[in-house]
Amino acid sequence: MNIRGLQKTTLLDYPGHVASTIFTAGCNFRCPFCHNGELVLDPSSLEPISEEEVLAHLNKRKNVLDGVCISGGEPTLDPDLTSFLAKVRETGLSIKLDTNGYRPEVLRKVIDEDLVDYVAMDIKAGRDNYADACGLPNIDMANIEEAVEILASSGIVHEFRTTCVKGLHTLADFEDIAAWLPGDSLYFLQDYKEGPTVINPVYESFSVEELEKFVEVLKPAIPATAIRGL
Repeated sequence: MNIRGLQKTTLLDYPGHVASTIFTAGCNFRCPFCHNGELVLDPSSLEPISEEEVLAHLNKRKNVLDGVCISGGEPTLDPDLTSFLAKVRETGLSIKLDTNGYRPEVLRKVIDEDLVDYVAMDIKAGRDNYADACGLPNIDMANIEEAVEILASSGIVHEFRTTCVKGLHTLADFEDIAAWLPGDSLYFLQDYKEGPTVINPVYESFSVEELEKFVEVLKPAIPATAIRGL
């Protein structure tokens, strides 16, 4: 695995778990609001961390940790993902995968092989706005829609989430998402936060009141909609 970051302890990345978060290098999207710009654009500038070092940490701390979060970048790009997840599985820790869903065949594989316990998939925007939101002009939305369907029918615990970016998202995005995602989904809105490693730092945050208006649109269709991180 091309690992370029390790947060040894987090209470935020894996709901209900004390976890470590592993960050993989590279991404197939170029979301302008991405806050992990170095991992996406210049991962070679970050020190590599070996699988052996990560696994040694997990085994040493497995009496304290409940889980492991595999994030990025985009972990499904790494050809060693499944073999690494199998090694993490041997620690006995619960595994969460963060993904943009653009490689549904990998998502299906790790679910079918029982290598993940929880999946968080980013929904970048409404379908008509997806290309701009993910910085991929020729995006094939069939991949994203297939990933949503895989999770919805998987029986695995999962969530969908959108980082809300003023200057990029409008109410129309959330109207479309309300019509798109399965009604029994867990769906979280999280507000954009400016930071030094954002790819294109020209955006702003929404106010709490604006976010609550999005929730009002979403809740009739997706009752388990909530704002995270306020």
